Amino acid sequence: MKTATMALLFVAATASAHVAPLESFETKPILADLKDLRALNIPVLAKDERIEVGYAIVTPLMQQRIQERAHQVGKCGGFEDLSQDVMLHSNGFDKMLQSLADIQEKNELYERAPFKILSLTKDAKIEAALTEVSESNLRSYVTWLSSFPNRNNRDPQPNRHVDEMKQRLEAMLGNATIPYEISVISHTSTKQNTIRVRLPGSERPNEIVVLGGHLDSINQSWGGDKAAPGADDNASGSANLIEALRILMNKEQPKRTVEIFWYAGEESGLLGSAEVAKQYKAEKKDVVAVLQLDMTLFPGSGELVIGSMTDFTSAWLRDYLKAMNETYLHARVVDDKCGYGCSDHASWNRQGYPALMPFEATFRNSNQNIHTAKDVISPASNFKHSAVYTKIALVMAMDLANSQARQPY
Repeated sequence: MKTATMALLFVAATASAHVAPLESFETKPILADLKDLRALNIPVLAKDERIEVGYAIVTPLMQQRIQERAHQVGKCGGFEDLSQDVMLHSNGFDKMLQSLADIQEKNELYERAPFKILSLTKDAKIEAALTEVSESNLRSYVTWLSSFPNRNNRDPQPNRHVDEMKQRLEAMLGNATIPYEISVISHTSTKQNTIRVRLPGSERPNEIVVLGGHLDSINQSWGGDKAAPGADDNASGSANLIEALRILMNKEQPKRTVEIFWYAGEESGLLGSAEVAKQYKAEKKDVVAVLQLDMTLFPGSGELVIGSMTDFTSAWLRDYLKAMNETYLHARVVDDKCGYGCSDHASWNRQGYPALMPFEATFRNSNQNIHTAKDVISPASNFKHSAVYTKIALVMAMDLANSQARQPY
């Protein structure tokens, strides 16, 4: 790990003054892809070349430039906002970067180890559940969510869609045959709320499988039109989770707990997921696996071609995805990378939890209309393709949440 001496002195002085100076200058500490920071000439205060992650303190203008670059290169998020990370000042950024590097090293050890190739045994109940996935339902959910002028966490009414979503979920869950809990999680980093639906485990409720996606949207395009329909980014992943819940609520109660999240403020630095993941780590919650669904509607690499993001995700879960595909999905899985902070899985990965990020295409071939008013349902939208991601969620909820499988490192 290499750090700049002047940067260390600056950050040490800032940290010793606690958070107030950062707020007074309207700056914030972030973690971001090192290539993005360098491309934008943003001063890097600490870095780790092995994982290509940099630490910086950014102004609102710098943050906007990062978000614009994220749009230009096809990213959804682009950085992780560390403003609410109280441990940053006591533990320091070196320890934070070292922790990320340690997680990657364990993944690399797993990939080199002579483990038996993962395989799944076909289950007739899971196969039957997969046939229940409805493309027309997915279209209706995306149509509804993308009808809001925007779902931006900085909007004067940041919870319009959140409140309506909760009402719709409550109405749907009224017909559930298994126990459930639905709650709204408030945050300190944003006025927007996160929704969580919890399906408690029948045998091992303390073991948790997380299925998640962000519910907010943003417009980063030039010009006066700031509509942010966010059909692909991320009404699509949000819709996948609604459809998975619709099917799961009338199946057998899982042995492990399944928690489904619709996160707040992903587009502003993974705000909602970062707070949730940090809280879970602080409470020592046993999260076995985390699925992130973010953009599933545009088959840029071909119909039924899944981009599996290999950076800041679990090598074990990536193998699990491939085994799931062989047994149930019969799509094509292609490994790719999207850089640090490209979606909410990074929040969970940083806390040491195994995360998986199956994407609509390879990174380069993803939807170029995200973060603009053009991110709407169009002839390029493919709900057959998107349905595969609902199936991924279902298999994790019905297979992994009913097994004793764990990451072996």
